[in-house]
Amino acid sequence: MIHSTAVISDKATLGKNVTVGPFCVVDDDVVIGDNCVLKSHVVVRGPTTIGKNNIFYQFSSIGEDCQDKKYAGERTELTIGDDNVFREGVTVHRGTVQDESVTIIGSRNLLMVNAHVAHDCVLGDDIILANNTAVAGHVHIDNFAIVGGAVGIHQFCKVGAHAFLGAGGIILRDVPPFVMVSGHKHIPQGINSEGLRRRGFGKDTIMEIKRAYRTIYREGNTIDEAVEKLTSAASENQEVATLVEFLKNAERGIIR
Repeated sequence: MIHSTAVISDKATLGKNVTVGPFCVVDDDVVIGDNCVLKSHVVVRGPTTIGKNNIFYQFSSIGEDCQDKKYAGERTELTIGDDNVFREGVTVHRGTVQDESVTIIGSRNLLMVNAHVAHDCVLGDDIILANNTAVAGHVHIDNFAIVGGAVGIHQFCKVGAHAFLGAGGIILRDVPPFVMVSGHKHIPQGINSEGLRRRGFGKDTIMEIKRAYRTIYREGNTIDEAVEKLTSAASENQEVATLVEFLKNAERGIIR
């Protein structure tokens, strides 16, 4: 269904069973997959490619030019996977040529009211960004991470898989996989045990992650020392290996 007040470029491509509600705008070079829904007053700028079964609530702004003063109108892109929900007022910007020229959002993510995803961000799958989350440019967020309301994430930071960021505060360093942080400066508070249990992680696996957490955060080790001490466990446990790999690639350092 296409509402009579919607404005759709003849250079846009819409899949099967796409709904475009009142006062929506779909620009040139936009591809929207099957069964997507644009509720009302949604603006999609191109080049943007959207997969299947995505829902965009009113006043979402998707694929707009980035807020980077270096941007000079170069052709950059936004790519979105399947089964995502973009709630009211969500903003997602395309990439810049200073990075890979593309912003990427995976599948089955929930972006709540007024969440912002800036240029060149890469989001994996099954992520939740709660209300008023502000994700700066070049940020990478891995699968199953949960970001609480009103969290600000500094540019170039990385958030590991299954991490949990409590509401409020600002992230200035990388957050390792499985770690739970909270407070104004987001101090580590242990691992995201409840989230891991809900996703089917067994007791033994969670205990191994807890032991790795203690090595990183409770024994006074430097990052290099922690990586060295965890090497043996990483050879036998995939989750510990994921932690070690993250630590090795934490260019901004990790939250302490």
